[in-house]
Amino acid sequence: MSTVLVVDDKELLRDSVGTTLQRAGFVVVSAQDGNAALDAIARRRPDAVVTDLKMPGLSGLELIEHIRRIDEDLPIVLMTAFGTVDTAVQAMRLGAFDYLTKPFEGDELVVAVKRAIEHGRLKRDNEVLRLAAAESEGASTARDAVGTVGPRGLDRIIGQSPAMLGVKERVRAVAASQGTVLISGESGTGKEVVARAIHEMSGRSGEPFLAVNCAAMSESLLESELFGHEKGAFTGAERLRKGRFELAHGGTLLLDEISEVRPQIQAKLLRVLQERSFERVGSSTTIGVDVRVIATTNRDLAIEAARGNFRQDLFFRLNVLPVHLPPLRERIDDVTRLAPHFVKQAAQREGRAGKALSHEAVGLMASYSWPGNVRELQNLCERAVVLSNGDEIGPELIAGWLNGPSASSNGIHVEAKTAPITNGVAIDHMFNEPRPLAEIEREVIVATLNRFNGHRVRTARALGIGVRTLGLKLKKWKELHLVAETL
Repeated sequence: MSTVLVVDDKELLRDSVGTTLQRAGFVVVSAQDGNAALDAIARRRPDAVVTDLKMPGLSGLELIEHIRRIDEDLPIVLMTAFGTVDTAVQAMRLGAFDYLTKPFEGDELVVAVKRAIEHGRLKRDNEVLRLAAAESEGASTARDAVGTVGPRGLDRIIGQSPAMLGVKERVRAVAASQGTVLISGESGTGKEVVARAIHEMSGRSGEPFLAVNCAAMSESLLESELFGHEKGAFTGAERLRKGRFELAHGGTLLLDEISEVRPQIQAKLLRVLQERSFERVGSSTTIGVDVRVIATTNRDLAIEAARGNFRQDLFFRLNVLPVHLPPLRERIDDVTRLAPHFVKQAAQREGRAGKALSHEAVGLMASYSWPGNVRELQNLCERAVVLSNGDEIGPELIAGWLNGPSASSNGIHVEAKTAPITNGVAIDHMFNEPRPLAEIEREVIVATLNRFNGHRVRTARALGIGVRTLGLKLKKWKELHLVAETL
């Protein structure tokens, strides 16, 4: 339900406008002057502002100027009894979305506010989508789940083992709450998948879901990504930039690998969780937001807090609704459901429908301990789809990628030999002859690049690595003349 801030020094008009908007289904917050309006915006950001032009203290036009210093995109509708062209032009130039000339009908007001809110939502969604597009190129860590096709909610979480049935019950209970969630588990267990499921099952499902990988950024970059910065706040800050907390307003923000956050950022996060407000880097203006925080960690934060490596008060704020994900080795029965799902998913994406795992291949996978958890299984399935010939993926193709004795612990033994991989790189050549791992890695990457005609994004996705990582490897190999310059 959208919130509208109504600003007018005349109580009768303020109440009349507020009542009209409430009847139309809006939540209304009132302010008697410009300064009170700025205080209200600092406490909690509304979805739109309706303000009078003539007020003591800050005028409507001056209020617009102040709001634009805080938020470039907050939609504003100006009410005026002085409907001159000059006033309208000046209001629009300062950043008002629309203006209404008194007296106006209630329907006019409601339509103008609805259009303003929709415009503001589209601008925010465009920014979120821009971040999502950048992330697909390896340039960002923010992701958007709004409008995602495919499984949603609990359907995202694959598994019927007792451990995963317990996780699903916990997710169902947690999603109905507004509390902060802490998801723990080893790397690769699917913590982000569970976080998305919680968001999609919550009352915030129609609002943005953004994620930030806290381990992938320096302290200064993470601070700017989370809280935004003002123009000129530091070298290179050429324009005002909103942080993830602002962009996720009304929705959910995932703080991935929260244990890697430095003490200074921990203090700012604690304040946001306590007061629901913060300041951008380089600003003293307080901004109020309504964001649900979900954090993930592959460490035991209680132990880290006891050792002094993590703020204990922040841990307690995060650990309101804990969810723990078991490693794949503790729910090995789920491999028989996960592996075919990942193969089907990869085959559809790569346009190779009909490709499937053989019964023996699934049995081999179910006999392995999966130290890399679900992520390792998914990467292996995608690799098998890309590098296999024919419609069936047999155990001989995947045997060479399963490390350690656990792959044959159930009596399954497979010779690591197969038909040549696309473009002539053979699995038996890779795994039957003792060779450096770096050499095998290079051949697999080159073969996959050739399979996708040099498309780096698709190659990186198939191999389960980042585009930037792929680019750095290729650059190094080219400098050493180990691969063709055309790659």
